[in-house]
Amino acid sequence: MRHNPLSFSAHKQDALVLPSRSQCLELMSAHGMLPNIREHSFQVNRVALVLGEALAAAGYDLHLPLIEAGALLHDLGKTPCLKNGQKHAEWGAVLLTELGYPEVAQIVKEHVYLASDPASPQPLRETDVVNYADKRVLHTRVVLLSERFADLMERYGRTPEARERLAALEIKFRVLEDKIFAPLDLNAVDLLQLNDRRDQ
Repeated sequence: MRHNPLSFSAHKQDALVLPSRSQCLELMSAHGMLPNIREHSFQVNRVALVLGEALAAAGYDLHLPLIEAGALLHDLGKTPCLKNGQKHAEWGAVLLTELGYPEVAQIVKEHVYLASDPASPQPLRETDVVNYADKRVLHTRVVLLSERFADLMERYGRTPEARERLAALEIKFRVLEDKIFAPLDLNAVDLLQLNDRRDQ
């Protein structure tokens, strides 16, 4: 059994305050989440929970309700920030901190860019799982990293500097992907089967 000092022991899990699934859905509605962003969030949640459950079964100390809340709410700020021009990850993190969910806020804050290097020896965190799951979902479809980053390059790679940043980011995510799947019987292609599921 691997012990993750950055995750949650049993007594910390008991003290952890998280929004329930229904509260997550209420927050989505309260902040006007667009239907396509909502469906994207459901798909990210499916990917994150499949990975979280598999990693937990492999002995990783991960808190699945935290993964679920973080995945469902990772784009909570996306719709408001389309109007106000703010960074949606930071906006969502501030809101969730104010609501009393600091652990979920941290996942939201890091869902675009991880604060730590995936190549570091630190154990996998809930934040890593949600961040990776988000990179595997293009709009509402589960895709391979190559397709996701090809789309990012087409949309945001307008300058040589931007293309260089995206290429470096893809390398980091391939390292994270290897780290996630190394202890699992699953592989990256297996996640594509989730495209057949549309439960909420």
